Amino acid sequence: MKKFELTDEFVTNVFGKKLFRIKALVAFGDVEKGELGGFIEKEDNLSHDGNAWVSGNAWVSGNARVYGDAHVSGNAWVYGNAHVSGNAHVSDNAWVSGNAWVYGDARVYGDAHVSGGAHVSGNAWVYGDAWVYGDARVYGDAHVSGNAWVYGNAHVSGNAHVSDNAWVSGNAHVSGDARVSGDADYAAVIGFGRCFRTTTFFRCKDKILRVQCGCFYGDLAQFREIVKKTHGDSKYAKEYLAIADLMELHFSDEC
Repeated sequence: MKKFELTDEFVTNVFGKKLFRIKALVAFGDVEKGELGGFIEKEDNLSHDGNAWVSGNAWVSGNARVYGDAHVSGNAWVYGNAHVSGNAHVSDNAWVSGNAWVYGDARVYGDAHVSGGAHVSGNAWVYGDAWVYGDARVYGDAHVSGNAWVYGNAHVSGNAHVSDNAWVSGNAHVSGDARVSGDADYAAVIGFGRCFRTTTFFRCKDKILRVQCGCFYGDLAQFREIVKKTHGDSKYAKEYLAIADLMELHFSDEC
C-alpha cells in the first residue's frame, strides 16, 4: 500500500533535477493523512514501508533512500547514493551524500556534512559545522561537532567527543571518554609494531591520556604493561615503549 504520492509542486535542484513535494495518503507514525511533506525526485527515494518521512523543505534525490523509521526534515539534503534508515534523523541544514549511511538512532543536524563512504550509526551525533567523510565511522554514543573533521579510515566511538577545530584522520581510532577539541588533545602514530597498525593517543574527560591500539584500550601504564607482556624484549616492544615515552612528553605541560 502506498503511503504517499508526488504532488504537482516541484523545485529544481542544483543538478537540474525536478523534486516533487510529497503528500501523505494515509496516517502513519506522527504523519497525518493529507499532510504535505518535503521534496523527493522519485518514489524510490522514500520507502512506502515503515514510518520513514521527508518533511519541511528537505530534499532527497538521486539514488538516495530514506527508509525504516528515519526522518529527513528542515532544509536537509540527502542525495547521491546515500542511505538514511532505522530511527536516524537528518535535519536543519545538514547534507548526507555520496555513499554515506546514517542509521540506528544517529542524528545529523545543524550544518553538518556526511559524505563519501562514511557511516554514522548507533546513538552518534554529528552537528554544528562538522564534516565526516571518506570511509570514516562515527558510532556508539560519540559526538562530532563544531568545525571538527573526521575522515579517511578514522573511527570515533564510545562516548568520545571530537569538537571545535579538531581533525581526526587516517586510521586513527578515538574511543572511550575521549575529548578531542584540537591538535593538543590527540596524536596518532602509524607504521610501527608487528602489524604496522595505527596507535592513537588522546585525552579523556578525566584528563588522563589513553591509548587505542588494535583491540587494546587503556592508559599509558596499562599500555606499557601489555606491550611487555605481549612482546617481551623484542624490537616491537622497544618501538611501542619509545612511542609511549614520546607521547607522554608530547602531552605533558612542559614547554
